[in-house]
Amino acid sequence: MSVTVFSIYLLIGASFAGLIGSLTGLGGGVLLVPMLVLLFHVSLRYAVGASLISVIATSSGAAAAYLSEGYTNLRVGMFLQVAATAGAIGGAILAAYLHATTISIIFGLVLLYSAYMSYRRKEELEGSGPSDWLATRLRMEGSYPDPPAWKPYRVYNTMGGFSMMLIAGALSGLLGIGSGAVKVLAMDQLMRLPYKVSTTTSNFMIGITAAASAGVYLLQGFIDPGLTMPVMIGVLVGAFSGAKLLMRVPTKPLRVFFSFIVFVMAIEMIYSGLTGKL
Repeated sequence: MSVTVFSIYLLIGASFAGLIGSLTGLGGGVLLVPMLVLLFHVSLRYAVGASLISVIATSSGAAAAYLSEGYTNLRVGMFLQVAATAGAIGGAILAAYLHATTISIIFGLVLLYSAYMSYRRKEELEGSGPSDWLATRLRMEGSYPDPPAWKPYRVYNTMGGFSMMLIAGALSGLLGIGSGAVKVLAMDQLMRLPYKVSTTTSNFMIGITAAASAGVYLLQGFIDPGLTMPVMIGVLVGAFSGAKLLMRVPTKPLRVFFSFIVFVMAIEMIYSGLTGKL
């Protein structure tokens, strides 16, 4: 296979990964890393490096569109990102001392339960009672487009969401995975944000986390420009397409689709842990 044909295939595959990552708030790495390793036989380290760069592109592309349309909650994202970044640094340090197998299995079981809870979650439960004191003090409440009008929402259990972001960041640094699933679930189930606000705010956050990790991979020489460039362009195109599509898709199908993707991730994490692939 020539370099040109290989790059075109990478571009097409990365576009699909970016589309899924944008719609679910998980980032393109959910599909991108398995695709590069299993279909294109790319070394795992280089696949993760390319994925991290593409996640930055996903976040930049999709988050810009979501922010301009009024979906992303910038105050929530910046507050929670403090915990996610601190957790990522801690996880990266622990990675040198702890074996990831057991953590991978536990993480997979947690994702299975979370996928089930996300599927059962009812949108009408949002907005019952006032926001907690910290969300009120930091002015985290907002509204998002819900045609034909804008729908206001409140924010709950802010410190619970902050604590969950520490775990999300630690898992990201420890296992070398994207923590978008945990971020979406924390905002959706703990903080009770509307689902579209949770996914779009997650898209905004994952780029910042990925930028820190990408620096480590760059210093270690695992960022290959020839591999990263078509992947990054493809993911960016898919992210923009997903941003436009999300504004038109009803919440329930998105929630079902998210639960399915998280379920697949959970099975993959448990299998990888049991077979010692991490």
